[in-house]
Amino acid sequence: MQRTSFANFKCPAARALDSVGDWWSMMILRDAFHGLTRFDEFQKSLGIAPNILTRRLGHLIDEGLFEKRLYNERPARYEYVLTAKGRDFFPVLMALFSWGRRHVPQEDLAFLLGNAASGEERQPMLVDAASGEELKPENTCLLPGPAADEGDRERIARMRAYYLGIDA
Repeated sequence: MQRTSFANFKCPAARALDSVGDWWSMMILRDAFHGLTRFDEFQKSLGIAPNILTRRLGHLIDEGLFEKRLYNERPARYEYVLTAKGRDFFPVLMALFSWGRRHVPQEDLAFLLGNAASGEERQPMLVDAASGEELKPENTCLLPGPAADEGDRERIARMRAYYLGIDA
């Protein structure tokens, strides 16, 4: 199946999706946050076909989320280590986990998020770094960015007017 590329979209969400790739990539990133670094570890954890894992790891390396490091010369063996960009994906994964936690039947949950020090369950939420206010659809809107053209600005104004109940 041919994927649509979002590489030229102006939207940060679309560009992020293009960078991460697909659900396998997110699962590989999930496992990396749990300490997995080697091809065979990812394959065993995910039950993914080697050719798909090879492609997904290659994409994640090309996008700068992983760095490939040689850990054994004979035979050549590599580990896949998260970069700073890869580590920055953590809040996205936690948001997905949290959403799943709320919407998957409780009897199907095998994992919960916990505080590493105390062992107590964590309840993630997305907050504004400046104010500490929880981000919700009701208090969040789009603003024009540096690359916004007149069409983008008009679209944002229409959406904001609709949201506020104003005729635009």
